[in-house]
Amino acid sequence: MARIVMKFGGTSVEDLGRIANVASRVQKEVNKGNQVCVVVSAMSDMTSRLVGYVQQSSPAYDPVEYDIVVSAGEQITAGLLALKLQELNTPARSWLGWQAGIYTSNSHSRARIEEIVGSKLIESMQSGVVAVVAGFQGVHAKTMRITTLGRGGSDTSAVALAVGVKADRCDIYTDVDGVYTADPRVVPNAQKLDTISHEEMLELASLGSKVLQTRSVEIAMNHKMPLQVLSSFEELPGTLITSENSEEDDMEREVVVGVTAVTEEAQIIVSGIKDSPGIVASIFEPISKAEINVDMIIQTTSSDGSTTDITFTVPAIDADQVVAVLEASKDSIKFKNLCADKNIAKVSVVGIGMRSHTGVAQAMFRSLAEKGINIKDISTSEIKISVLIEKDYVELALRSLHTAYGLDK
Repeated sequence: MARIVMKFGGTSVEDLGRIANVASRVQKEVNKGNQVCVVVSAMSDMTSRLVGYVQQSSPAYDPVEYDIVVSAGEQITAGLLALKLQELNTPARSWLGWQAGIYTSNSHSRARIEEIVGSKLIESMQSGVVAVVAGFQGVHAKTMRITTLGRGGSDTSAVALAVGVKADRCDIYTDVDGVYTADPRVVPNAQKLDTISHEEMLELASLGSKVLQTRSVEIAMNHKMPLQVLSSFEELPGTLITSENSEEDDMEREVVVGVTAVTEEAQIIVSGIKDSPGIVASIFEPISKAEINVDMIIQTTSSDGSTTDITFTVPAIDADQVVAVLEASKDSIKFKNLCADKNIAKVSVVGIGMRSHTGVAQAMFRSLAEKGINIKDISTSEIKISVLIEKDYVELALRSLHTAYGLDK
């Protein structure tokens, strides 16, 4: 007997027919003798509709009330699935985030999980009752106000609950049947991976792969929680995501396991700044205060060492705000030029095998050069290489790199 958390996304619970299909999948796990907790998203497009209602009602909305409204979608799904399981003679009870013991920070609409008190859920599962939990939501312990975790937060709910109830694994059911070496809609020869490490999956998720939410993978990696990505609609083997054990394992792994791209990025260039201590901090401090995430950062110093240029990337949606924030600080930063380029994309290759193999970067640069694709910036880590290119070349770059690293087979 195992203790399993099963998570079903919006397309998996799109209507009553699909909720009935989910109930059947859950019942099969119960019939195997497993203790089951199910985490559900809102029905497809429900959250978008609820967000629209909020924006129409109050353009400058109160984030506390925003969370009350948008969290309702998951509550509906949880109740409907519990009813359907009961109809199948499978004992089930729905739980909201606060009832399930999901305690979060007080940052409404983008809260972070701080603690899971899973004793009541464990008690429910041990008694043979399926716990159906509304994903995407929790509660702030001090205010006892409902909070939400941001888009994709149901993945995070599921993995955190799996850790909190000491589950043997967490199964993520979605509209794809696993994790692929690239987006199959862009790269026709993309292959499904049987296994992938937490570390590789975290990089892929943060670099544009939309299969799993980044924070969910981070939690799984930190707690060594095995994940499976499976299809909600076909009973096929999925992709198992687990921890790597040793450097010897790296030697046996593929050098690159996936290629991915982020197209909603902007490149910010701040040039002609006096090269002195503290100048970089003066650029990023106001951006940090505006709560804008910064990604690739590159500093280039002039040949005489007198001035420096800072280049970095931000989400494209935040580019105009970054420009406004920096313009407001121009007197203190004293830059000569500031520009934002939204016509860029970040293309990345990921693989733990990079740690023990040479020539990975050279192969990437050669492949792009052969296709006439110019590289604007480069960023590397132990297991990934990212480059900025013009957005128009994204599909060509992904297909070329997929072939260059032997991922077509």
